[in-house]
Amino acid sequence: MIQTVVKRDGRIVGFNEQKIMAAIRKAMLHTKQGDDETLIQQIADSISVNGQPQMTVEDIQDSVEMELMKSARKDVAQKYIAYRHQRSVARKAKTRDIFLEIINIKNNDVTRENANMNADTPAGMMMKFSSESTKPFVDDYLLSEEVRDAVMHNYIHIHDKDYYPTKSLTCVQHPLDNILEHGFYAGHGSSRPAKRIETASMLACISMETAQNEMHGGQAIPAFDFYLAPFVRASYIEEVKNLEQLTGKNLQHLYERQFRDYEKKALDNLEGEERLVQHAVNKTVARVHQAMEAFIHNMNTIHSRGGNQVVFSSINYGTDTSAEGRCVMREILISTYEGVGNGETAIFPIQIWKKKRGVNYLPEDPNYDLYLLACKVTARRFFPNFLNLDASFNQSEEWRADDPKRYLHEVATMGCRTRVFENRFGPKTSVGRGNLSFTTINIVRLAIECMGIEDKEQRINTFFAKLDQTLDITAKQLCDRFEFQKTAFAKQFPLLMNSLWIGCEGLKPNDKVEKVINQGTLGIGFIGLAECLVALIGKHHGESEEAQQLGLRIVTYMRDRITDFSERFQHNFSVLATPAEGLSGKFTKVDRKDFGVIPGVTDRDYYTNSNHVPVYYKCTARHKAEVEAPYHNLTRGGHIFYVEIDGDATHNPEVIMNIVDMMDRYDMGYGSVNHNRNRCMDCGYENADPNMHVCPKCGSRNIDRLQRITGYLVGTTDRWNHGKLCELNDRVTHVDSGNQLSLFDRL
Repeated sequence: MIQTVVKRDGRIVGFNEQKIMAAIRKAMLHTKQGDDETLIQQIADSISVNGQPQMTVEDIQDSVEMELMKSARKDVAQKYIAYRHQRSVARKAKTRDIFLEIINIKNNDVTRENANMNADTPAGMMMKFSSESTKPFVDDYLLSEEVRDAVMHNYIHIHDKDYYPTKSLTCVQHPLDNILEHGFYAGHGSSRPAKRIETASMLACISMETAQNEMHGGQAIPAFDFYLAPFVRASYIEEVKNLEQLTGKNLQHLYERQFRDYEKKALDNLEGEERLVQHAVNKTVARVHQAMEAFIHNMNTIHSRGGNQVVFSSINYGTDTSAEGRCVMREILISTYEGVGNGETAIFPIQIWKKKRGVNYLPEDPNYDLYLLACKVTARRFFPNFLNLDASFNQSEEWRADDPKRYLHEVATMGCRTRVFENRFGPKTSVGRGNLSFTTINIVRLAIECMGIEDKEQRINTFFAKLDQTLDITAKQLCDRFEFQKTAFAKQFPLLMNSLWIGCEGLKPNDKVEKVINQGTLGIGFIGLAECLVALIGKHHGESEEAQQLGLRIVTYMRDRITDFSERFQHNFSVLATPAEGLSGKFTKVDRKDFGVIPGVTDRDYYTNSNHVPVYYKCTARHKAEVEAPYHNLTRGGHIFYVEIDGDATHNPEVIMNIVDMMDRYDMGYGSVNHNRNRCMDCGYENADPNMHVCPKCGSRNIDRLQRITGYLVGTTDRWNHGKLCELNDRVTHVDSGNQLSLFDRL
């Protein structure tokens, strides 16, 4: 007798003979003779009694066919067989349609899910085929029924779900000194340690490219200046040795000559050793500049993940005050300002200036001149972004100005905003750590479901109850994924688990990664705080102090629950202000279908990014900062503050400094500036004219706007999905770049 049934998705459920009867009855109704309840019951009883204790759906349906063929109603058997075939085709139709869209390079939200992935190339198509095939497998076999239901009903989104079966981790901050000093083995070959700046620059590229193929998220270097500085000195010594060969003199005493800076100067009027030293310095600076140019060029051209996209790379720098570290920073900034190729803005790496008082923020600070240069570069090239080490939550009690490895105690971030610093299971550091996986909650949907409750207090309390339940489901899902990830072997990640992840040095190839990955983070994100607040009380936090207080209450509640999860599950949980790209329109589309068009909630094709003030809401930069700043301390898994500038910021770096001042004043952790930048897609020419329709250099009309999509730039908006394009078109400015107003006293 049949007791249980194995469904197509692998779930085991109790046997219900009524489903057999309903299927036969449906087939009979499509025949001339109609239904026969006696025969229906006979067949159902026979299959139920004679079947195995556990059978698959397909086996049961085969039995129904056999019983019908043995009966006098062979006409019903034919209809039943035809119906089974139609259902089989229907189940495959969605996958077929998606594959055809990929094959025909349709421009839609499937092929444009990731703006920096070219899904039109053969390698990109293969990636999308793989991605769309893998997601149903994850739904059917790797998610619990509770989680699958939450995903299906649009309450949560599991990021990088297509990578779930690979057991890969999201991102990592590379301890590049390990690579540069010891070399590395990446599965197919090894690299020797670096000896000069050119090699160090190349190994930095290779480290990020190789790790990208082992992970599903971004790659970052937390202290680019500190890591490369020793190789500036090594290159200088090499140049002095070249002079020894040229002059026949012993110049060993010049090897360790100390400099305040490496500055290129004319050799006129210099004699003797001073002329030789300056010559060596000039050659060294030229080599550093070329190495930085090569680094930027390589990060924009070396493909990973099967050859269809460049590495999602970020570099953090700004706090090395040595002459060598300053040389690295100056030349990477100058190279960025000059541009790549035909002078166009480099998309990667995302550059992040680590701002700190006493180091690089005020005129008396040793790296203040480089900070001014960084602002000038940002005004033209969007990067660097600015990471505020002075924010209360970004400080470490172990940081010391005279510590040569103080970068270990400085927070570093990813360009897409992922932040890792606090650690329950090891040192408080960003180095050698990253996010394991993250999942985003659709708080807008939770709020929409409460809109019918007239009493406001009851409405809000019901929302929090729903949020509480969804947080529980999300935390369990992340724990389940962690339990799956930890079963991976170290040999599956030959670079990551050999040279990069903190604590990996003790792992052998066949060891499980469980011993070390718990120092990573599990992120719970959210999207659409603005729309959530409108659904609950009619206004968003940019336009109402009551809404702002409710918004802070919501995110504080998430933070507190996540602290509880860290204790209960013994993992590093964190709240993430989700950098929504494809997700920005995905949640909205389903919610609008289910609930209709709700003004201020589902009436646009996207939900507002995380806790941001809506992009369409006109307000000053200061007001935007005042509203968004308190959320940074609550979202320690990652956040960012954006300001939109109107016009050409190229000649006004002071406006960039004003934004950094706001970050300092309002205790914000990470921020950046968006402004006008047009790009000719044929010759690469760029300018900031908002009315440029024809390239003044080559006459082309193939003009695109260079824009930031979440935390990174995209070379062409042709690859943006529908939701993000709608958001882009709605963006309003907060600052006039021609306005020289100094927002704050910088003391």
